[in-house]
Amino acid sequence: MAGEGSTFRLRCSLLGHGQDVRGLTRGLFPEGGFVSVSRDRTARLWAPDGLNRGFTEMHCMSGHSNFVSCVCVVPPSDLYPRGLIATGGNDHNICIFTIDNPAPLYILKGHKNTVCSLSSGKFGTLLSGSWDTTAKVWLNDRCMMTLQGHTAAIWAVKILPEQGLMLTGSADKTIKLWKAGRCERTFTGHEDCVRGLAILSEMEFLSCANDASVRRWQISGECLQVYYGHTNYIYSISVFPRCKDFVTTGEDRSLRIWKQGECTQTIRLPAQSVWCCCVLDNGDIVVGASDGIIRVFTESLERTASAEEIQAFENELAQASIDPKTGDLGDINADDLPGREHLKDPGTRDGQTRLIKDNGKVEAYQWSVSEGRWIKIGDVVGSSGATQQTSGKVLFEGKEYDYVFTIDVNENGPSYKLPYNITDDPWLTAYNFLQKNDLNPMFLDQVAKFIMDNTKGQTLLSTSNQFSDPFTGAGRYVPGSSSGSSTIPGADPFTGAGRYVPGSASNAVPAVGGVDPFTGMSAYQSTAAKVENIYFPKKDAVTFDQANPTQILGKLKELNGSAAEEHKLTEDDLIILEKLLSATCNTSAETPTEQQLQTLWRAVNWPEDIVFPALDILRLSVRHPTVNENFCSEKEHVQFIILLLKFLNPKGKQANQLLALRALCNCFVSHAGQKLMMEQRDEIMTQAIETKSGNNKNIHIALATLTLNYAVCLHKVNNIEGKAQCLSVISTVMEVVQDLEAIFRLLVALGTLISDDTNAVQLAKSLGVDSQIKKYASVSEPAKVKECCRFVLNLL
Repeated sequence: MAGEGSTFRLRCSLLGHGQDVRGLTRGLFPEGGFVSVSRDRTARLWAPDGLNRGFTEMHCMSGHSNFVSCVCVVPPSDLYPRGLIATGGNDHNICIFTIDNPAPLYILKGHKNTVCSLSSGKFGTLLSGSWDTTAKVWLNDRCMMTLQGHTAAIWAVKILPEQGLMLTGSADKTIKLWKAGRCERTFTGHEDCVRGLAILSEMEFLSCANDASVRRWQISGECLQVYYGHTNYIYSISVFPRCKDFVTTGEDRSLRIWKQGECTQTIRLPAQSVWCCCVLDNGDIVVGASDGIIRVFTESLERTASAEEIQAFENELAQASIDPKTGDLGDINADDLPGREHLKDPGTRDGQTRLIKDNGKVEAYQWSVSEGRWIKIGDVVGSSGATQQTSGKVLFEGKEYDYVFTIDVNENGPSYKLPYNITDDPWLTAYNFLQKNDLNPMFLDQVAKFIMDNTKGQTLLSTSNQFSDPFTGAGRYVPGSSSGSSTIPGADPFTGAGRYVPGSASNAVPAVGGVDPFTGMSAYQSTAAKVENIYFPKKDAVTFDQANPTQILGKLKELNGSAAEEHKLTEDDLIILEKLLSATCNTSAETPTEQQLQTLWRAVNWPEDIVFPALDILRLSVRHPTVNENFCSEKEHVQFIILLLKFLNPKGKQANQLLALRALCNCFVSHAGQKLMMEQRDEIMTQAIETKSGNNKNIHIALATLTLNYAVCLHKVNNIEGKAQCLSVISTVMEVVQDLEAIFRLLVALGTLISDDTNAVQLAKSLGVDSQIKKYASVSEPAKVKECCRFVLNLL
């Protein structure tokens, strides 16, 4: 008998699930236990059986109306000291269970297709991946953000140890790294669907795929190593505790153990699809397969199964039928195979397979190094007895189906693929198939009958009444969420003293009572007494009021002189704009008129290279309630927002970017503007964040101010999805901004967002914002940066 730690042997086989076991995760309570999920729609919690080598089913959890495909454990919190269990299913839902109740505590809804992967992080965050091509970040019972960028189903997700970093692996063959909700990097190399991810350290991770390879990556993007060994799809990968060794399972009926980068042991199972694996704290391996049985393997002699149990397992393996079509055993020509005498020669490596012919029957054997013998792993048969395995492993457009049929409508025309699950309604599937391919509806009966004949009317449990069209989601293009284009810093178009330069004036906001920390007028003195938090939560919007009307009008007239005829303003128009400027800069008591606003609208639609003085008039005017109401009202707002967003293009002129951002900030002064800004928040923030790529400090200050104004509004309405977007923007912009005024405004925004909101505090921590801002707690000048930072850190 080999010594301790040399080779894995069966510990036990666990019966309980009625169908394929699709997901496994090690449990936290009871210690040494694990959780399994299955196509039988249940999740089961298993605890080690103290008396023998087995496990006992503690309880069975139900909450899904369709297959359960993935599971993870949410770490303990004050509220749930024994943690929670999260399961994802083909019903598009995520169920959250406590460890002692068979019914869900709550259900997370939001995905539009099967949820096939889950990963938990610190502070109660949960990451889910779905066939709908998105991943979602959840905090407790709310969706915080959606990660969009993959073009096919997301099969694998993992939250990395470093806060705010997340990985997703997809049927589009790529892996993406996300930071604070934005795609930072895309890893390419796999040649087929990425199916599993495992974390090795803060800097390295592993991936496995349908291309039968495992890859080891650095977070920086480099692929360090590729491991080959499996002969078919690899579904699952799991890492041993405290080392870089790992295990994989796949469609070649095997579990493989990898040590020091080599496959050191191959364990065959009597089931075609070995869907999932996890490693327990003691190093034992749990695997789930398409035969519905969970098997545990161990290196420990004490925990190894009895000789009778091992013999029973080997007998079961020997009786398995191996379908040569899977290619797992290479090309097989039965006539050329040797007889039983071939097994007298020892094998050369563990897991090596050898085929022999005995009494006209082909048998497969595998060499076991530890036992020094050939173990029979099955009979090779012409076919596996069914035209299609019913374990849902046919892939079409990156998703799994029980069947994918080829339909020829007429002899000369093209053939069409029809994917089908046995829980689907054949008539509805036929109808959707005809609609999608623009085929004559008269074929409906024919196609439905074809499906029923070829599936022998097979259904799993009861037909799910919640039908989902298998064509939505995968393969659909979701516009990229990559982090924007780099820009060539535009040269300042204005030179020479005394000329009007947008943004050259101080950005100061008038001080209220001498203590508003945004002021740059008089230095803010900190006193030796206990510093009071005068920074946040900020109650009112911060605006850009600095103006020199004479210079603005001078520049407008100068550029008007060289403008093309169709854009030229008349003398009357210029006088109208001058009146508007004085009305909105409070130098006259007049109210802006409809005529003045129409003239301004013509001016802001000037060509990009000459529009900036008109944009500056817009920036100042929009603070006036009448102008604000006019441009931000239901009637006009679409054109107004389209115009400003156009100027935020990072490839455009920096002067225009700056003034558009400032105009957006100034919209917040009135109710109409606030309402519009909140309605269009997603669009505006997504576009505005792209301006971070330039290195213009005034643009950075304006971007930080826009974020701050959103934080002020979100603090009042307590919209957690909006706060999540804002926190993501703060975290992303913090990475690139150097200017301390911009940093200060981001800190105030952060403090305002998380004040009086424990969910927002947890989310900020999970994004790693606290580690991002720590360095500002020691800034000496201006003192407001240090003080504000310390107040924020106190909340975190």
